[in-house]
Amino acid sequence: MNARMERVGGEKAPSMRRTIAIVALAGLAILPATLFAATADSTKGDTQVAATMPTSATPASSAPSSGGVMSLLQGDVVQLQHYRPHDMKGLNVFEPPKVDNVPFDGKKLFIGFGFAQQFQGLQHQNAAAPNVTTINGAPVNLNQLITIGKGFNNADANLNLDAQLARGIRVALTSYMSSRHHQEMWVKDGYLMVDESPIDNDVLKRVMDVVSLKVGHFEINYGDMHFRRSDNGNAFFNPFVGNLVMDAFTTEIGAEAYARSHGFFAMAGLTGGEIHGQVTAPTRRSPSYLSKLGYDRQIDRDMRVRLTGSLYINRRAVNNTLYSGSRAGSRYFDVLENTQSTESAQAWSGDVQPGFTNRVAAWVINPFFKYRGFELFGNIEQAKGRALPEVVDRTFNQYAGEGLYRFASDKLYLGGRYDVIKGTLKGMTSDVRVERYQAGGGWFVTTSVLAKVEYVRQNYKDYPTSDIHYNGRFHGFMVEGAVAF
Repeated sequence: MNARMERVGGEKAPSMRRTIAIVALAGLAILPATLFAATADSTKGDTQVAATMPTSATPASSAPSSGGVMSLLQGDVVQLQHYRPHDMKGLNVFEPPKVDNVPFDGKKLFIGFGFAQQFQGLQHQNAAAPNVTTINGAPVNLNQLITIGKGFNNADANLNLDAQLARGIRVALTSYMSSRHHQEMWVKDGYLMVDESPIDNDVLKRVMDVVSLKVGHFEINYGDMHFRRSDNGNAFFNPFVGNLVMDAFTTEIGAEAYARSHGFFAMAGLTGGEIHGQVTAPTRRSPSYLSKLGYDRQIDRDMRVRLTGSLYINRRAVNNTLYSGSRAGSRYFDVLENTQSTESAQAWSGDVQPGFTNRVAAWVINPFFKYRGFELFGNIEQAKGRALPEVVDRTFNQYAGEGLYRFASDKLYLGGRYDVIKGTLKGMTSDVRVERYQAGGGWFVTTSVLAKVEYVRQNYKDYPTSDIHYNGRFHGFMVEGAVAF
């Protein structure tokens, strides 16, 4: 038998006619829900909001000034202070704004949702040497890829609770109602955001004119890519379907302090260093230290520039998750997985996790440039760390760049992204390299409904012949429909 297994578990490339037909069917499957949501958005959303809250047609002074004001839909007017909306209005918003013109007219609670559904049309192959073992008395090749076809992935759903508690003080709580890695509903994060002094003191008020505080269990502000990625059910800020190959995203418990003035800003943060709160084994744990410096300026009506640099350091942890904290899993189901894999064990298929669970030091630089409809975004990143029982740090580098063109009042866009990582995985003696190419576009049917399509190709290089990823690749198309409000 040939020791090299070309296209194991894959399938023959479909004809162009068959591919077009499948994309069309996927679009037809998503279209009814899209049109229904669009109709609901345009006919019901504003009416329900206006019944309980001020809108652009209702003066703020006419709203109740005390008590609990509740809205089931956010409508088209932002009603929370220092807040990034979850829908199209949150595009290219990074840190929540320090300066806004939203008045405080009483407590408010917003209930919002994010839904995403993908149709996957991927195929994969490898050339790894057979790795045969015996399972339940039968020989099994652990390097044989599972057969995958075209179909719908499990849907993703978020529940967002955002509350205005006092002037300049709000709280946010995000729960995953459905995700690839967890079938049960669970809380992603919850935190308090303070942008104005709760004490009537002139000195504190002047300090809070430039300072913001974030306290709780939250998505840490390392880099800018986490503002442009898909967060389980909320896929509005990611112009593509998949995130980066090495996905820096986690939630930790602690605090971040921001100072912002004239486009310049600085952040310093301190967290517990792990995704869960822990009080045991204190000698095996240490805090995580975060910092971020940046400049973000709207130069004129057409041009905006932003440049940030971020640093994250954790010297000792039982299970640090800076590059494995996305509990929602990958968008690419079952790629480069063997026939024995379970869904929970391979929820991050297609991603590469460097395994820096014991210690990690990482930095990233993110440039962003926008001129009219053109956008350029970059990610230049290096991370060093190790897992137990390793005694020597390993290094990973990641370089990613994406270019977009938005047109038709930003309702339509086209773009591409290139992402490459290189580094040494645990147990290996030399670097591996993974490249991901993404190209696609999207249509914001309304401010709350998005449809997008992506072609993706990912190549695995320099893996040993005994590894299932040896000369591996996956490629094909993804269709995604998303709703956020």
